[in-house]
Amino acid sequence: MARVLVTGATGFVGSALIDRLASLDGFDPVAAVRRTGLVLPAGAEQVHLRDLSELASKLDGIDAIMHCAARVHVMSDSAVDPLTEFRSVNTEATLQLAEAAARAGVRRFLFLSSIKASGEETLAAPFTELTPPQPETPYGQSKLEAETGLRRIAEQTGLEVVIVRPPLVYAAHAGGNFARLLRWLHRGWPLPLASVDNRRSYIALENLVDVCVRGIVHPKAANELFLVSDGEDLSTPELLRTIADGMGRRASSLPFPVPLIRLAASLLGRDEAARQVCSSLAVDSGKVRMMLDWLPPLGTHAALKAAGAAFAAARR
Repeated sequence: MARVLVTGATGFVGSALIDRLASLDGFDPVAAVRRTGLVLPAGAEQVHLRDLSELASKLDGIDAIMHCAARVHVMSDSAVDPLTEFRSVNTEATLQLAEAAARAGVRRFLFLSSIKASGEETLAAPFTELTPPQPETPYGQSKLEAETGLRRIAEQTGLEVVIVRPPLVYAAHAGGNFARLLRWLHRGWPLPLASVDNRRSYIALENLVDVCVRGIVHPKAANELFLVSDGEDLSTPELLRTIADGMGRRASSLPFPVPLIRLAASLLGRDEAARQVCSSLAVDSGKVRMMLDWLPPLGTHAALKAAGAAFAAARR
């Protein structure tokens, strides 16, 4: 039995990882949690802590760590110095945990990074693992700095590090922008996005969980960076139609010049939101498919329709 510690175990991705590990033979999942009284799947342990620094003394017998805990990206950050806040959790705490893991004899450390470490937008070609990273946000910069530090720790200690950079992760219970999109579509409100002609990559939560589990067991994953996605890029209008189809609805989308969308968003202080629905951000996930012999369990259209259907069912 491989004892796998999951940080951020009550979060969107971490909780799904605990559920998956508990359902598989050969794994003994350990959830690092801050709250008591949580109901976890049968067979999953709990480790209670106030912050990640307390984990250093709780790593005996741990074979692998899946590090999902993070200060997440938000559209409007109220912090006086966002980069310092992101670095404190996403960079410094991550590296402290990795160093403690190496001292404790942990074999493998999987770090859930973000495509924002690569950048915010693709133009001529998709992002690959070889694309020079150009993060534009404090969140993306903090993730990239953590990746750099983890590689150094791996070289110095022998800890096997696996870095996974996903694009937007979706499911019916996702938060953030995807949740807002689901609500708009379910209400049938028209969106001025019919004229958008872009290509964006996404990854279903189930697919991300599957590739992360592969990442902690596959011998070839050690000390590698993987960009992951469902494998099929969609335009924003295609995304809307697919989700709405799963809801049993028709996406109401109106033609509107993209430059005017960006101008209106800028006047409202929503430049990033406009960029996310109007620009392209494509990911080439060929490396993880070839090196780890991985195929996503769910296809893009099927997973998006399922998310839409589950969201609508929950509202009924």
